[in-house]
Amino acid sequence: MFLVFLLIPLLGLAFVGWHLWMLLPLTGVWKSVVIGIGIACFLTLFLDMSGTLDRLPLPLARILYEVGTTAILVVLYLIIIFVVLDIGRLVHLVPHSWLHANAVTSVAIGGTLFVVFLCGNIHYHHKVRVPLEMTSTKPLDKDYTIVMASDLHLGYHNTRTTLAQWVDMINAEHPDLILIAGDIIDISVRPLMDEDMAAEFRRLQAPVYACLGNHEYYAREPKARRFYQEAGIRLLQDSCAAEGALCIIGRDDRTNSHRKALGKLMQQTDKSKFTILLDHQPYHLEQAEKAGIDFQLSGHTHEGQIWPISLGTHYIYECDWGEHRRGSTRYYISSGLGIWGGKYRIGTQSEYVVLNLRMSAD
Repeated sequence: MFLVFLLIPLLGLAFVGWHLWMLLPLTGVWKSVVIGIGIACFLTLFLDMSGTLDRLPLPLARILYEVGTTAILVVLYLIIIFVVLDIGRLVHLVPHSWLHANAVTSVAIGGTLFVVFLCGNIHYHHKVRVPLEMTSTKPLDKDYTIVMASDLHLGYHNTRTTLAQWVDMINAEHPDLILIAGDIIDISVRPLMDEDMAAEFRRLQAPVYACLGNHEYYAREPKARRFYQEAGIRLLQDSCAAEGALCIIGRDDRTNSHRKALGKLMQQTDKSKFTILLDHQPYHLEQAEKAGIDFQLSGHTHEGQIWPISLGTHYIYECDWGEHRRGSTRYYISSGLGIWGGKYRIGTQSEYVVLNLRMSAD
């Protein structure tokens, strides 16, 4: 299976490389240089995946992370562009000359990619505040303002400076509670430790609860748990906690095939309290409905992060983004405050949710 996942991007890279060789109006030497640089940037992605970045100086590791994760997105869009042009040529809408040693086509494609990724980067840095109103038929001791987020992906690309901005943004909401639905860490705890990002989390002015995501497992789950402890984040790993009139349940990520069933976790709870479930990956939403959960917060999907990957997440998940409802159970699937890889949002948004929870008037 690993070889299949490795083969697919390499075939895509070969497809793009061949088309660039045919398209660029350069001598063979300069074509080799340009395509060689592109291949080197793409292969940098495997440094990200192998753990090599942890052995490099932090500034260099950051550059290589950005280069590798951006390169794979550029290759994806070049594949789409060249497939469209090839189809156009087959149906005689695109002249053969457009795809062979053509400076105009080369500049047009390069300019299009520049604009798309520039706009995607600007859009990523714009964090959308999503207001959410909810009433409870169960008794509350007060009205609650709860800031909710997921998928911060702190690491080589989302740095302490970025986290400080997010902390200020959350504190400005004056929340009673902060909930994070996993993937606080990206691929390694090392940059979080080197920059002492735990100190920024300790500036949050409300209790913070979180569950694990799959990326905490990629970053080595014991190290992730130690970071949560240093940061003052209360980790709910197949456990629950009472916060006033609320009961908060945190499931372990489904990466752990031995995590507890939701039904068993519900046996530990006070069912008279308004129950909030943190479950990073939004699979099997019917389980929360069956268990009598009042509200579930999930993330993980990023809503695909960029188009057209978002088309895939729409197909895979019952709900891959936004509000959802099954019976009396409500859900919010967040597209994430941060992001994995290159900082681009194309057709999706980076967001945090501000939930105002009130007693029902009935």
